[in-house]
Amino acid sequence: MNKLLVSLLLTLGVTGVANAAGNTVGDAAAGQAKTAVCGACHNPDGNSLAPNFPKLAGQGEKYLEKQLHDIKSGKRTVLEMTGMLAAFEDQDLADIAAYFASQKGSVGAADPALVKRGEALFRGGDLQKGLPACTGCHAPNGAGIAAAGFPHLGGQHATYVAKQLTNFREGERTNDGDAQTMRTIASKLSNKDIEALSSYIQGLH
Repeated sequence: MNKLLVSLLLTLGVTGVANAAGNTVGDAAAGQAKTAVCGACHNPDGNSLAPNFPKLAGQGEKYLEKQLHDIKSGKRTVLEMTGMLAAFEDQDLADIAAYFASQKGSVGAADPALVKRGEALFRGGDLQKGLPACTGCHAPNGAGIAAAGFPHLGGQHATYVAKQLTNFREGERTNDGDAQTMRTIASKLSNKDIEALSSYIQGLH
């Protein structure tokens, strides 16, 4: 029964995310010139050095564009970005997404003490908790599924990943679609699960 529910949840999640993304075609070359303001926090190439700011380099274009629209509209609250996207049109956001998606992402390192638990959760989930494997939406190497709008996770800062998982769990981040896929999954994660998963993801490539 748990397997059936998990499969249904993931299917609904795929549909919800796929339908949520825009149709604007981005121009990476044009986007580079529009990312000057982004570089202060995310670095010019999108590989942020601060662990609380996400790496954007190599992230899926469809996912990035959706997040930019959600942040601009207020569907996703990111205090550090308040008002920063107000002057950008849809084409600008598409171009920015295309630019960062075209960059090569860097990879961090996982805490050796957390790798075993993190890998077990990422690759196998936890059937007793009804927790699906992360690989179903984010691929075994953490590359995500760009066409479906599922984000690239591999190499992302552990601090940032942990914050997002906690925010989904606590209902502070709600822009995961009507199916609430990430909120449902995160609700089953303990603090130790989140720590292990985040560390594993940071070193995944």
